[in-house]
Amino acid sequence: MQRLTQFKKAARTRVLPVMLIPVALGALGAFVWDGAFHFGLFLLTLIGSAAVHLFSNMINDLWDYYNGTDEAAKSTEGAISTNSGYLTNGTWQLRTFAAVTWGLFAVAAACGIILSIISGWMVLVFGVLGALLAYFYVAPPIRFGYRGKGYSEIAILLSFGVLPVAGAYYVQTSHLDYRALLLSLPIGLLTTLILFNHHFLHWQADKQAGKRTLVVVWGERRALQFSRSLMLLAYTALIVCVIFGALPFYALLALLTIWPLNKVYGKLTETNPSPAYLPLMGGSLQATIRSGIIMIAALIVQGLI
Repeated sequence: MQRLTQFKKAARTRVLPVMLIPVALGALGAFVWDGAFHFGLFLLTLIGSAAVHLFSNMINDLWDYYNGTDEAAKSTEGAISTNSGYLTNGTWQLRTFAAVTWGLFAVAAACGIILSIISGWMVLVFGVLGALLAYFYVAPPIRFGYRGKGYSEIAILLSFGVLPVAGAYYVQTSHLDYRALLLSLPIGLLTTLILFNHHFLHWQADKQAGKRTLVVVWGERRALQFSRSLMLLAYTALIVCVIFGALPFYALLALLTIWPLNKVYGKLTETNPSPAYLPLMGGSLQATIRSGIIMIAALIVQGLI
């Protein structure tokens, strides 16, 4: 039990819903639009997607440790570290952390190969793209998460929106549909918002370590403006999904989740201490999960009636 608890903290399993929700949306899209739903394929897709997500979390911690970002966060006054601390505190040896990380990748790769044999070679395209985005987010020579030009935000939108939704849809149907792309946008943008707001917690440490996130490049005031605009864009995408038939009209109930999140923005000023951004981070996560659950429920109802 202790090892399981340590693994859950190291891999940050608590945020798995942000990957599992888009996979469920893609599979339900196949059920509603094509009448196709194979539970075994869905389960395998969930396992593979969960494994690549946890791999992404751990490989990011691994490379942030190599790059000195975690140590900077630990030593910067007021910064809130969001890594597990297992490497900086010596809880796990480096080789143990690396072995678990690459073990998760092996699970994801095995699932991808099996699904590609059953559903088609495009599954491997989705899988390889997801793995490359996960690895090179902080790994050299690309390290696009350090470049501060919006590359990391685009990567998150692809990794937690387009790829899992369209990929899960393809696994069920062996073809693609524009509605899967539309369906990926609200959940993908909301997840991008989570990761963007996450940078506010330790942007001073990131700056010290040379990690040029958009918060570092723009500063708090402009980054907060962008964060709020990203929230509005995500909910606009939800409306677009309804207009073009990717979601039924009652999925608009998810618009209600914007209210508590918007209230959090109202409590922030142009400059804030790092702890002041914890409610924003939590509010973003709650809005994403709640919106995702409402969209899932709406598709289930649409598929059954």
